[in-house]
Amino acid sequence: MKTVCLYFEIHQNIHLKRYRFFDIGTDHYYYDDYENARSISETAERSYVPALEALIEMADANPGYFKCAFSLSGCAIEQLENHAPQVIELLQKLNNKGCVEFLAEPYSHGFSSLKNVETFRDEVTRLCAKVKALFGQEPKIFRNSALIYSDEIGELVASMGFKGMLAEGAKHVLGWKSPHFVYHCNRDPRLKLLLRDYTLSEDISFRFNDSSWSEYPLFADTYANWISNLPEQDQVVNIFMELCALGIFQPLSSNILEFMKALPSQFKERGITFSTPSEICSKMKSAGELTVSYPTSWVDEERDLSPWLGNVMQREAIDKLYSIADRVRICRDRRLMQDFDYLQASNNLRFMSTKPNSYGGYRGIYDSPYDAFTNYMNILGDFITRVNDRYPLDIDNEELNSLLTTIKNQGDELELKNKEISKLQNMLAKLEKKTAPAAEKPKTAAKKADSKKATTKKATAKEATEK
Repeated sequence: MKTVCLYFEIHQNIHLKRYRFFDIGTDHYYYDDYENARSISETAERSYVPALEALIEMADANPGYFKCAFSLSGCAIEQLENHAPQVIELLQKLNNKGCVEFLAEPYSHGFSSLKNVETFRDEVTRLCAKVKALFGQEPKIFRNSALIYSDEIGELVASMGFKGMLAEGAKHVLGWKSPHFVYHCNRDPRLKLLLRDYTLSEDISFRFNDSSWSEYPLFADTYANWISNLPEQDQVVNIFMELCALGIFQPLSSNILEFMKALPSQFKERGITFSTPSEICSKMKSAGELTVSYPTSWVDEERDLSPWLGNVMQREAIDKLYSIADRVRICRDRRLMQDFDYLQASNNLRFMSTKPNSYGGYRGIYDSPYDAFTNYMNILGDFITRVNDRYPLDIDNEELNSLLTTIKNQGDELELKNKEISKLQNMLAKLEKKTAPAAEKPKTAAKKADSKKATTKKATAKEATEK
């Protein structure tokens, strides 16, 4: 029996504003608030809201059968909370149906897995805490930014306790192997790998509305037949895409949502089930190890890192950014950490790409990759100066960590002492209340004795008068 793992990514670009060289040192706010609000609101209206409503309808129509998985970057969550909270509410509604699994990923949707291990661990921990707070789930499966994977990254992810990880079923990695099996990391067999079938995934996310495509128009029964007709031993079909493929890449006018809603019934007829990544990792054995010596991704024909690190500008920008990663992580300053998250976001480097058609011609506010590089480096120059002004370079990372740890410990001790003082004050107040009646009793007894003496004196005086 074949099973389909349907996964959607939600990430939102953080748009930077025009930042000149002369702004360095005077302006510490780097974002185009209008464009960020407009972009997420439009995406929510055109894609996220109708797509999630369709998935909820699919869950209601197929209880216990339809299942899917999501991951959200921290940047996306923050933008949704600020400008499109209805998307979070719909995700929670879908979660209440018991048909969705939420995965972990780097908070920033950046490249810390390639550049700084401790920053990567910190990002993933923060994202997991956010998912737990919003949806009550503790992620067990990991999905890296842009589906980036290598043996080294897999070993790192396994060491963090994750049971499985999503990756790209790239031809140059698989060779004769099929993406329709579960594999495991060659450095740590505890980590199972689910590989995307990029052909079936992109038939929906990229080619569905392409009238020049030989399979246009695509219907749900045709798509279900393709999966059903795969070799009998091919048991897992991983269909991974961005959620904005439903409504943005493929407009709603293409009937993409009607196609999606028709899939469960077509799959049922052919004995095809839906499964979450955790279910597949727990139920299916690995077909063998997968060796990925150089990082793969799910972008462009090469399925590598060239869209983000393919030229000198991009490599200089990322090296400069991560040169202060340890100091930002150690200091735990909320504003610096948020800026660092937003500056890590993958689109900042993608805008600098010189690859032909690497980003579909879209560069945001920039006229060229060189314009994007100049603007980003101006912002980065100001950001690094802020970090160094706050925590001078003559203090090395170990010394800074020790100093901040001492300060934190002292703060914790003071807080503990304040709690003890409050506790003792409450105890003292209770004791005073208990002893108050006991103090009043002797006074009352004394008053009664005085009253008795006075009565006796009066009686004696009366008797003397009568005599």
